[in-house]
Amino acid sequence: MKVNVYAKDLSVSRDTEETISEKLGLIEKYLLIDESTTAQAMVKRHGNDIKLEVTIPSKVGFLRSEVIDHDIRDAIDKSIEKLEAQLRGQKGRLSRRHREKLAKTFIEDGDYEEEEKVKRVKRVIIEDLDSEDAIMQMELMDHNFFVYRDADTKIVSVMYKREDGDYGILEIV
Repeated sequence: MKVNVYAKDLSVSRDTEETISEKLGLIEKYLLIDESTTAQAMVKRHGNDIKLEVTIPSKVGFLRSEVIDHDIRDAIDKSIEKLEAQLRGQKGRLSRRHREKLAKTFIEDGDYEEEEKVKRVKRVIIEDLDSEDAIMQMELMDHNFFVYRDADTKIVSVMYKREDGDYGILEIV
């Protein structure tokens, strides 16, 4: 697995980049990935702290962690812990059918300021999924919502996690 480390609003030492690559390499054996897979790590300033965002595409979806800490090394360790926890949580949920699937969603994200209130724009390629697959993708990305097209009805829908722990679906008509 390749690791791309990016910095925003601060500089990252070569030693820190190597540490991030080494630590992510430790969890590589648990992932369904090939040699061409590239993990993305973004280090940026968050007030007086440092925020580390890691995204790893795998054959069944994305693993993602966001950690805010005073120290970059602590942020790296906490990020690895989060990714490992996601892997443990998903291990029981993924059926054999899901392990062989390629990632269904490609997200191209960027920071575009179109209006004062819009801080970020994400472009999502919407794929046909059933609600079970949408839940799996949402949980793998550690998000509380997921946009998809219902495979049966062809209606664009938003799967979301409710405060009570259950799921809801918004259908865009």
